[in-house]
Amino acid sequence: MPLSAPPPASGQPYLLSASLDNARHLSSLLRAVHFQDHATCFATANGLRVTVEDAKCIQANAFIQAEIFQEFAVQEESVTFRINLSVLLDCLTIFGTSSLPGTTTALRMCYRGYGYPLMLFLEEGGVVTVCKINTQEPDEMLDFDFCSTKVVNKIILQSEGLREAFAELDMTSEVLQITMSPDKPYFRLSTFGNAGSAHLDYPRDSDLMEAFHCNQTQTNRYKISLLKPSTKALALSCKVSIRTDAQGFLSLQYMIKNEDGQICFVEYYCCPDEDITEAEL
Repeated sequence: MPLSAPPPASGQPYLLSASLDNARHLSSLLRAVHFQDHATCFATANGLRVTVEDAKCIQANAFIQAEIFQEFAVQEESVTFRINLSVLLDCLTIFGTSSLPGTTTALRMCYRGYGYPLMLFLEEGGVVTVCKINTQEPDEMLDFDFCSTKVVNKIILQSEGLREAFAELDMTSEVLQITMSPDKPYFRLSTFGNAGSAHLDYPRDSDLMEAFHCNQTQTNRYKISLLKPSTKALALSCKVSIRTDAQGFLSLQYMIKNEDGQICFVEYYCCPDEDITEAEL
């Protein structure tokens, strides 16, 4: 059973309170976006979104729907705070990352509002640990303005197809070139590493291809250093949606099922590498 947190000493209600029977559901999703120390948390009635950014070039979002939690209550339209993600993950796994079979870490998470810490109450095997993590003023987030109406090309792949690609392509390359087209080669991944150029093609009728909606031929390059963090989410996922807009901005949306079969999403946005010219493509 999830823990019940004591009422706030000040009498001021918690703006956010949530409980999970298994804290690992949350920690595994947060690890999938943990490529910087700090994250911004947005809580609404729909659930929790945790956003991590780097150099205004890449943004990762972990979406944990309210239904995943046994209890999820937000007292305002939205609650936002910045937190040290490394510390949060350390606290969530304070009992260890690999529990004994049949044992789980129950979590109760509470936040009273601006200037207050995020409170974690963790219980495993009758032992309760209380963690207080300082929160900070949230930074303004980068808006990639990536909405479905602006999507030019979109495919949905089984994740194993992309995992194989990252294993086969030459990761000494500085960039990953992605070609999406209504005609051949349909979907192509290319690298340009120490061993020369490498290309991997996926026909639109490939067994790994679940959906194929390409309206025009696009070839864009993305820095592999920016894409590498997303392989954490790829390793956990069962499907991945790959979308591009007219400017070549890339959206990688990973569908992740937890141990209970519940579905969550992790999304990465990445800007194209601006150092190339049309003549190089």
